[in-house]
Amino acid sequence: MTRTDRTSSAAEAPGAEDVQSLLPPGLATPLTDYARHLAAERDLAQHTVRAYVGDVTSMLEHAAQLGHTDASTLDVQTLRSWLAKQQTVGKARTTLSRRATAVRVFTSWLHHTGRSAADVGVVLGSPRAQRRLPVALRADEAGRLLEAAAARADDGSPVGIRDVAILELLYATGIRVGELCGLDVDDVDRERRLLRVFGKGRKERSVPFGQPADRAVATWLGAGRAQMAAPGSGAALFVGVRGRRIDQRAVRTLVHARLSELPGTPDLGPHGLRHSAATHLLEGGADLRTVQELLGHASLATTQLYTHVTTDRLRKAYRQAHPRA
Repeated sequence: MTRTDRTSSAAEAPGAEDVQSLLPPGLATPLTDYARHLAAERDLAQHTVRAYVGDVTSMLEHAAQLGHTDASTLDVQTLRSWLAKQQTVGKARTTLSRRATAVRVFTSWLHHTGRSAADVGVVLGSPRAQRRLPVALRADEAGRLLEAAAARADDGSPVGIRDVAILELLYATGIRVGELCGLDVDDVDRERRLLRVFGKGRKERSVPFGQPADRAVATWLGAGRAQMAAPGSGAALFVGVRGRRIDQRAVRTLVHARLSELPGTPDLGPHGLRHSAATHLLEGGADLRTVQELLGHASLATTQLYTHVTTDRLRKAYRQAHPRA
């Protein structure tokens, strides 16, 4: 499967095929066009397109119930009543904030494409999302996780070898689970120990990895992948038990399962390993800008969240160790 093949399914605008039966044509047609725009023109990942379409569909269904039959008649009162309804059924602040953002992006697109006379969503407010500190493993817990995975792979099974390489890369690089699943064999530069990663919006970045991850990947490529690869594997770096490119669900299951075997460790998924990598980089002295680049954050404010994690740990250590804490 080529890199173009990996994104071609997104161009099918997932979720858009169902809206015709749910909405009046004047609302359904713009939504279908918008889904194609997100997939084909903005090149967003399939799950991202589905999330945007789902949020906007919810708003348009509410608008239809209020009597709207065409996107050009949408107004801010309709948007606000929809958002208020979301709040009354107990949606979290983070969900409300995300959905309001999705609708603002949609109404902006309507205006810029001539489908509405004004951008009615520009004045739509939303609750400020409460940013919780991400849960992360301690460095010794991460070490125990990787050592346990390596011990399981001592029998030489290709699945065990693959799992070690996946866990080592996730922790070594802090890449997203979708980015890991999208890696091709030629995205790994073992000579310079760099990964070529395609992040959100298909933005490319290079991420370094260390010797343990390099050894794990080398073992997988040399002794494991050939045993699991199938005609449908293409150039995929990691494959599942059926020989096709591994999917995100399988990786999440792997991480949860390996952590559940270690008493005292938090139950985290692949994103928890990303949080752990970022936290340990900052604790080790890396600067924010470097960590931002490694993680592929568009905003430094997102990376700054991890400074609160490291500060919290410093305060805890201070309280435990200082006689006058």
